[in-house]
Amino acid sequence: MMHKRQAIAAIVMLSLSATLCPAQDQKAELTRDYNIKPVTFNNVRVEDRFWTPRLETSRKVTIPYCFEKCEETGRIRNFEKAAGLIEGKHEGIYFNDSDVYKVMEGAAYSLQVQPETMMRLYLEKVIKIMAGAQWEDGYLYTFYSVPQRQPEKLWTDVQRKHEQYCVGHMYEAAVAHYRVTGERSFLDIATSNADLICDVFGPGKRTDPPGHQEIEIGLCKLYRATGDGKYLDQAKFFLDQRGRKGNRGPNGDKGLYGTYAQDHVPVTEQTTAVGHSVRAAYLYTGMADVAALTGNMEYVHAIDAIWKDVVDTKLYITGGIGAAGGHEGFGGHYELSNMRAYCETCASIANIYWNHRMFLMHGDAKYIDILERVLYNAALSGISMEGNRFFYPNPLESIGQHARSPWFGCACCPSNVARFIPSVPGYTYAHKDGNVYVNLFISGTGEIETAGNKITLTQKTGYPWQNGIHIAVEPEKQHQFTLFVRIPGWARNEPVPSDLYRFLKNRKEEPTLEVNGRPVRIDLQNGFAAIDRTWKAGDTVFLRLPMPIRRIIAHENIVDDRGKVALQVGPVVYCLEAPDNDGEVLNLVIPDDAVLRGRFRRDLLDGVVTITGRAGTVKRTLDGDIIPASERNFTAIPYYAWAHRGRGQMTVWPARKPEAARPEPADTLTYKSKTTASFVHVSLDAIKDQILPENSAD
Repeated sequence: MMHKRQAIAAIVMLSLSATLCPAQDQKAELTRDYNIKPVTFNNVRVEDRFWTPRLETSRKVTIPYCFEKCEETGRIRNFEKAAGLIEGKHEGIYFNDSDVYKVMEGAAYSLQVQPETMMRLYLEKVIKIMAGAQWEDGYLYTFYSVPQRQPEKLWTDVQRKHEQYCVGHMYEAAVAHYRVTGERSFLDIATSNADLICDVFGPGKRTDPPGHQEIEIGLCKLYRATGDGKYLDQAKFFLDQRGRKGNRGPNGDKGLYGTYAQDHVPVTEQTTAVGHSVRAAYLYTGMADVAALTGNMEYVHAIDAIWKDVVDTKLYITGGIGAAGGHEGFGGHYELSNMRAYCETCASIANIYWNHRMFLMHGDAKYIDILERVLYNAALSGISMEGNRFFYPNPLESIGQHARSPWFGCACCPSNVARFIPSVPGYTYAHKDGNVYVNLFISGTGEIETAGNKITLTQKTGYPWQNGIHIAVEPEKQHQFTLFVRIPGWARNEPVPSDLYRFLKNRKEEPTLEVNGRPVRIDLQNGFAAIDRTWKAGDTVFLRLPMPIRRIIAHENIVDDRGKVALQVGPVVYCLEAPDNDGEVLNLVIPDDAVLRGRFRRDLLDGVVTITGRAGTVKRTLDGDIIPASERNFTAIPYYAWAHRGRGQMTVWPARKPEAARPEPADTLTYKSKTTASFVHVSLDAIKDQILPENSAD
């Protein structure tokens, strides 16, 4: 087994001499699926100044690093013990199997982009270990297999022990491996387990829904890969059991799990986002998949209503979801605090999965607008630019108590990032009935086979820092189709598709479009510029999106954002951080008439556009009054890039009005004193910061 990250990293530098052989029979003939088909990641080659380094970092650093951590922490040893290869007790949390599966999924995606001998061999080795750990009936879950098999405990606590959640991730990883290599070794493990699931749960059997949703997504992927309808039926069965009492638990006496697990009412009666945000977004993703594959409109109506609830009242400006750390989930309407924001990295990734499905179902660019907002902000914040440090929550304000970690006991976020980043190219394009969608602006080439024609699209762009997108259109044969190019909401004076946030001032400058060098009027359809013509090799499209610095203000009902402003350029949300601002940002006031300037800094944070300007400050007097203080320069950086230069203050929402700023403390003896305690905590200075908490929970 590998034990050094350097050794694993060296693995990924070796090229595979033999070409990977994607499965030829992998796509079952389905009677239904999404109206719009995604162009999968393996048909998109990225050559982009922003994304290529991140994909390379994922391949060379993040995935090997996560495998190393899975070994160091016993996650892979658990499988070895279950296979009888070594002895010992189970190590770590009961759902640790899932992290191994997620990293394997990311490795499979990475193999398609850059075939590597040793990485493939490593996957094969782990798959063989898993095959040895699997029970004869298909069961695979190391917590009940180590130090010896415990058949009496199987399925006794599906609400909490996550047997179904873990194997759901296994199904996704197995399908990814099969798609890329054409080998059935991992897929056979997955289908054997799924067959067992179908035998145990169903009408007239156990009716427990999973405590943590995920298996529904994996079952749909198994159905697409194999064409076996029982997997789709099982996914729908699990969805339909939520909110319904039935034969739950080993004695059939377990009750509903409640709002935390979206098990309070049947899914078709749910209209608001509640509970644990990752569970919720996986649920909505699974409902979208099953709806697409079965035509179930009740599911569609439910997730449409829930999506509106999120976008209208529960979405952070960064695209993050989940305001409450206590249950890692949604708060009430407009409950969007900044320093206490949870915005779990896993929830951001799940939000992307959900919004991508919503687009494939409805064809409206507003879903890609949300996807893009999450992608460039809340999701990217979850991993360091070096690729080996991670955020679990992603707050929008800090007094220095936050820093990325090398790993977590519950490592769902690092492993989720490991599988997500290599899949990003697959969100770029889509097609329907011979027509093609350009969703994301990423330099590189996409190959689309649709309606009997092969179309190659090549993008060249400096996005997200530059506003020009050049698209070369190369159909295999000349023919008529519509090219749909997304016009982002932020380029149409709409930061989000609701009134939750709005630009302080609307801009008159509009996007412009050229075809073969000639200006054309933008025919906007569902947020896309629709270009319907007979296309031939050599045709070009040039889109220019206005990218001024925009000020955003929040709905008045968001208490934490009153009197404050957020800054955005293109899809990128900005923050003010201590290293650029003399260590203090919470006392700054950026007036509405302050002149803001953007500049690309190649020397800063791997190259970013910064925003600079002048801001006032406020301070507290000895009498407790708040008064204006000095005026000084400020610098804002992209939110995703914060926390790379040590701990310190940070805010996405600086004040635009003095009363909204946090004043610099008065120069009292207490403030000048040094604070010490037997238990050292990074927020110990809160004792003397002259800010009174609202309540004992603040």
